[in-house]
Amino acid sequence: MTETERTAAVGAQAAYIMEPQHYGRDTDDWGGWITFAGIMMILLGGFQIIEGLVALLRPDYYLVGREGLVLSVSFTGWGWIHLLLGVLVLAAGFGVMAGKTWARVVGIVLASLSALANLVFIAAYPMWAIIVIAVDIAVIFALSADRRAPTA
Repeated sequence: MTETERTAAVGAQAAYIMEPQHYGRDTDDWGGWITFAGIMMILLGGFQIIEGLVALLRPDYYLVGREGLVLSVSFTGWGWIHLLLGVLVLAAGFGVMAGKTWARVVGIVLASLSALANLVFIAAYPMWAIIVIAVDIAVIFALSADRRAPTA
């Protein structure tokens, strides 16, 4: 064999080398972002469920009373809101992990609602709300960012 000859590619390397350019199609990193979004949605759903259960079972845990919140809704009401959001986000997260397109759209809507709910609830427990809002933003970015290669 001379220096100018190439060795045969095998396995995944052969598929990558022989594959034409990825222009106009999703790149390989898209699947990674969708998996990331699904995992973060499952985590976010867990956060919301815990936040809802705390509001339902231990309303005295929070830093302010009902009057100190932006919307003067009882902690029982907030508990149900967070619990419902948590269950829906958790279910949509599993849908995203299963590759369902509807789950991506629902995930963006639910993450947006979650961020707004936590912004309104921020006075009750600021650090928790800020963490949940940050996770919401990561989910929205991962589900909505365009990961396609540029077209020629």
